[in-house]
Amino acid sequence: MHITQMNWECLLHIFSFLDKNSRKSLAQTCHKLLRVFQDPSLWPLLHFHSLAELTKSNFVLGPALRYLTISWHSSQVKVCNIEDWRKSTLQRNICSTHEHTVDNFLCQVCNRCPNLLSLLLTGCGHVTDDSIMLLLKSCSSLKTLQLENCVQITDRTLEAVILYGADSLQTLHVDFCRNITQAGLQQIRRKRPSITLKAERSAHMIPDRKPGNTWAGEQAFKKLLWH
Repeated sequence: MHITQMNWECLLHIFSFLDKNSRKSLAQTCHKLLRVFQDPSLWPLLHFHSLAELTKSNFVLGPALRYLTISWHSSQVKVCNIEDWRKSTLQRNICSTHEHTVDNFLCQVCNRCPNLLSLLLTGCGHVTDDSIMLLLKSCSSLKTLQLENCVQITDRTLEAVILYGADSLQTLHVDFCRNITQAGLQQIRRKRPSITLKAERSAHMIPDRKPGNTWAGEQAFKKLLWH
């Protein structure tokens, strides 16, 4: 029996054992296998190991997606983590090639994947509070949000969790996010005690400070903001 003579359930089962690239290669052999590749039920979990993978066409975003992970471990992460006003021209050029990649991808997730249950971002130095806020609004079933070494994430994300993630969100990790403050963490614990919160090192790291800003002044501003 030729593979194209198998029924739909068998073809989906075969595809389920393949990685993204292998699925795409098999889908290019005929129209029937391409339709199998495009079946949203084949894509409940996506794990990306680099930002370049986000721009490929070897996966499908759809309502079946439940678990999404973007774990970027690269020497470029160190460049992304430098404060913007301290970057050299070369470092800015490096970042310009990918600085909107994760935000743009998450925007697609918001539009196509309303049933997302879990999001893990590691080493995504350019992901912004606005993207996480939009995701919390759009994916009302989200139960787990884990952010690690995402340097642009601030207390605004914690505010968004309080406002939009309270009904379903059960677990929040903001590890090694240097612009998260102790005041923000205390607000989460006070206003959403049901959420399991983990913030390894975040509130004990040196936050970004623009030239001329004093630490005392910044702390006073954030204290005023939260009250």
